[in-house]
Amino acid sequence: MTSTYAIAITPFAADGTIDEGALREHLTRLADAGVGAYLGGGGSGEGFTMSTSEARRVLEVGVDSLRGRVPVRSMGVEPRTALEMIDHLHLASDVGVDAAQVYSLDPGHGHRPTPAEVERYLRTVLDATSIPCVVSSHLSVGYRLSPALLATLASEHPHLIGVNCSHPDAGPLIAVLDAVGQLEVHVGGPGQGLLALSLGADGFLSSEANLAPRTCAAVVDGFAAGDLEGCTAAFGDLVRLSTLLYGLGGIRVTKAVLRRLGLPGGFVRPPQLDADDSAVDRVLAFLATTSIGEREGW
Repeated sequence: MTSTYAIAITPFAADGTIDEGALREHLTRLADAGVGAYLGGGGSGEGFTMSTSEARRVLEVGVDSLRGRVPVRSMGVEPRTALEMIDHLHLASDVGVDAAQVYSLDPGHGHRPTPAEVERYLRTVLDATSIPCVVSSHLSVGYRLSPALLATLASEHPHLIGVNCSHPDAGPLIAVLDAVGQLEVHVGGPGQGLLALSLGADGFLSSEANLAPRTCAAVVDGFAAGDLEGCTAAFGDLVRLSTLLYGLGGIRVTKAVLRRLGLPGGFVRPPQLDADDSAVDRVLAFLATTSIGEREGW
């Protein structure tokens, strides 16, 4: 079944505290568009800035706001050890999210684990939990998970329900689909969205859904309905938006644009700095040339 998820932002107040009211409003906006949410991620969710208690509170607000409307999942950040990931999964399970992402192991300091160490890590983590899990193979850690290993783990762990495959080329995606096509497979970012759907994947995750959730939904919904014109029009707008946002600072400019539009986005948390007005002006000028605003109801 086609689907799309926002790697949801965490709105912070100007003083750096979590703005729970803005978070609830933002998540409601995603749900109204039919877009699921991964919460507390290390990129768009700024999870790397949060304490354990703050990460828990973000998940609690997410479950309270979204459960029963759209899927609500925990993303978390890249762990240094299996124990870090297990602790996060226990927290996610306790809060009651629908599923949790298992990030690839990132030892830090430029190190890369061996294939045997990756397998030991994933087995240790999956053996320690019963929450539905989605394993991440992400370019951020500098290596790809073995499709054959993912297939073996899926056969041994019924609670492994999906794979998030985030690599710039199509090869890893095709290999994952061929190995574990019975699981959910999503790509990270909108750039491979239509390619993924055409290959039999379920859809894509994106930061852009924080700004344009209905446009993201229009891609997967149009594909599922056979509406080639609507699907490709939304996809073209989305990929151009993604390229612009990342060129101007990613989540920094996304939050600033949301504020300018009067939508709940909040501020980034230090050490990140907000985008300047000229970057926001460029995004708003681009949006005026597309159908994004019409889809989103601005």
